[in-house]
Amino acid sequence: MRLQIWETPLLRHGSSVLEAFAWEEVMCRQVGEGQLPVAHIWRHPDAFVAGLRDRRLPQAVEAMERIRSQGTAVCVRPSGGAAVPLNPGVVNVSLILPNPGRAINIHDDFREMASLIAESLAPWSRQARTGEIEGAFCPGDYDVSVGGLKFCGIAQRRQAKAYIITAFIIVEGRGDQLAADVRKFYQDAADGASEGYPDVRPGTMASLQELAGVPSTAAYTASLVRTLRQRFPLAETSRVLTVDREAVRRTAEQMKLRYD
Repeated sequence: MRLQIWETPLLRHGSSVLEAFAWEEVMCRQVGEGQLPVAHIWRHPDAFVAGLRDRRLPQAVEAMERIRSQGTAVCVRPSGGAAVPLNPGVVNVSLILPNPGRAINIHDDFREMASLIAESLAPWSRQARTGEIEGAFCPGDYDVSVGGLKFCGIAQRRQAKAYIITAFIIVEGRGDQLAADVRKFYQDAADGASEGYPDVRPGTMASLQELAGVPSTAAYTASLVRTLRQRFPLAETSRVLTVDREAVRRTAEQMKLRYD
């Protein structure tokens, strides 16, 4: 498969995090119409991304507004999964792939993404494992962990003719602090409710810096790009991807109205 690898520079502080998801939504439509599949790598300096189920908690809107009032960008993402905080130490990667026959096997794609992320860690550690980590935020069957501590979660988003497999990877910083931020959000958003959200516990999350001595997001991202090029020998990195900015803006507005 030919693939276009596109790395967006670190977004500006205060920039909309929803526009990153809107960009992928528009790009997914283009892939469905015949454009090359895309691997998109991006980071945001300070954002909190809630899941669709999180939005239904009794005080979710108020909890998100409190986070937003502290200067953090906030949105509800259209893909699956639950709440995830973003900072410069968290790398997001999405595979935007065609699905002309509507016959995808999502489990195969989740396994492929988990394998890709684990292989990218190989210069520092070969101990990555796949499977749900109880007590971690954004839990799922395809959590990626080292020594029982989660550093990566995977979700998906489908359109009619294409789909997105997306992952967050905690490379730098303290995973336990991110978990504490998510736990506080759920405490505020649940307003005493005892179910309907993940039970995020201390000692379940860590960064690759903590787990394997990965020195920086730049080092891990470079390894990720090398792994993508090995998996997809016809991958391109030189072509500039152009997306209609007005289409991204409209899509972001529609997503905000629909999900926020």
